Amino acid sequence: MQDVDLKNISDQELLLLLKVGDRAAYEQIYHRYKFVLHNHAWNKTRNREESQDIIQEIFTMLWAKRETLDVNTNLSGYLYTSLRNYILNQIVHKEVQNKYIASIQSFVDQESVIADHLVRENQLKALIEKEIDALPPRMKEVFLLSRRENLSHKEIAELLGTTEQTVKKQMTNTLKVLRKKLGTLIYFYYFF
Repeated sequence: MQDVDLKNISDQELLLLLKVGDRAAYEQIYHRYKFVLHNHAWNKTRNREESQDIIQEIFTMLWAKRETLDVNTNLSGYLYTSLRNYILNQIVHKEVQNKYIASIQSFVDQESVIADHLVRENQLKALIEKEIDALPPRMKEVFLLSRRENLSHKEIAELLGTTEQTVKKQMTNTLKVLRKKLGTLIYFYYFF
């Protein structure tokens, strides 16, 4: 059929020609529906370039599915439905993509907070260790037995061959020294 004849034939006849691979029929369908579909797509997206891309996708899918199309299909209805479904799929895809990006951002934010916390915690531990190491030897020994070995004052006194009262006094003095050097906030954070 010539191009002139195609302008005057029905959608059903164009579908029959399209089904057998007639490019001229495909082009006629394109010219017949591109503006109407573009307006419909623009009304949904409010984006000219996106609307053009959608129309190209719809007509690409039409050509790809031409052999399986039912010739009794309402062509305009088929194209509108294809357009609507494509736009809905794009919306769902964007939502999934946005959720994925948000979850990645949340993970990155959380990881940076955790990393920052770990760095600060390690710095604090290093500061505390430095101050513990600076204690006089006997105070340091009593402190480490109490806090790291979890021994009671009585057990420490027996281990060191001293009185329980001496151990209590050394612990009190040690905690005063550390509180003074480390500050009250750090002291409570680490020791309680």
